[in-house]
Amino acid sequence: MLIFFDIDGTLVDTGGAGLTALQDAAVEIFGAAGPSLDLAGSTDGAILQGFFEYFGCKYDPVVEERFYQSYLSRIRDNLRSPNYVGCLLGGVNTMLASLREEGNSLGLLTGNIERGAMIKVSHYGIADYFQFGAYGDDHWNRNKLGPIALERAEKSTGMKFSQDEILVIGDTPKDVACAHAFGVKCVAVATGDFSEEELAACGADRIVPNFDGFSL
Repeated sequence: MLIFFDIDGTLVDTGGAGLTALQDAAVEIFGAAGPSLDLAGSTDGAILQGFFEYFGCKYDPVVEERFYQSYLSRIRDNLRSPNYVGCLLGGVNTMLASLREEGNSLGLLTGNIERGAMIKVSHYGIADYFQFGAYGDDHWNRNKLGPIALERAEKSTGMKFSQDEILVIGDTPKDVACAHAFGVKCVAVATGDFSEEELAACGADRIVPNFDGFSL
């Protein structure tokens, strides 16, 4: 099977390091922290688009890159800081190892920009499990990321995958919507901000409380 994973709230909990990095980058680039941020399933591209709109600024790719450079520097520092108590979520390492041993192809499908995603999965020691993916700088609309991830997976593996051979695993309603947008199933894990009942209400195909003892 081809399995795509969300990162935040699904595989890791950064303990607020990501949110603070985004807000501090906004202060540096735009002059203020901006609006309250709902990070659950959002893409970094959509968050930055929201900053441009909130501050009444026309989109500028130079400003975009300056923002991302500021954010990336801050997320690196925050993840190393004792002020943020982050962790790899329970059962993740065992699950990823088992899935790979079973011959599954593993990728990322996340709202993080690619550079930010790699910083996070590298910091928590799981980067080697993922050889491809789609990210928040590929498209601001998370529902557009599935086909991008699939194309990269097929190019990387040299294999073709039918819809019933693909699975998305995430912790938010936006992960469920993203999976369904390209016609595949979603396993929703209640390790983030949403309960099992809330994930069921948004149409998740399977719901698990966590990854302890997880199997397909």
